Amino acid sequence: VQLQASGGGLVQAGGSLRLSCAPSGGTFSSFAMAWFRQAPGKEREFVAAFRWSSGNRHSKYADSVKGRFTISRDNTKNTVSLQMNSLKPEDTAFYYCAFTRNSPIYGVLDRSDTYGYWGQGTQVTVSS
Repeated sequence: VQLQASGGGLVQAGGSLRLSCAPSGGTFSSFAMAWFRQAPGKEREFVAAFRWSSGNRHSKYADSVKGRFTISRDNTKNTVSLQMNSLKPEDTAFYYCAFTRNSPIYGVLDRSDTYGYWGQGTQVTVSS
């Protein structure tokens, strides 16, 4: 599985961006995909995750992005997108998408070791 991430860029505080991540290798009946981010000098942190299993969907968010970010699946495009609204300068980071073919339990969706495949990342910069 290879992940193709798109989106990102430069936006002013309060603006919006949309990130998308598409896994190659076909359509998966169950999977989980997540976004993590890493700012300069900081550790990588969880942002949001989406789990799809037998038609059931679940999402999970870091407290810092709840109410501002939305993760969703586009069935027609076989992608998972992260809509980021009300962006803040502290959202500035390199964003990575991650993927697993499994359907992990909800409690581990925010762990980086849950995911076996990682995309190349995309830069998000929010100016004040």
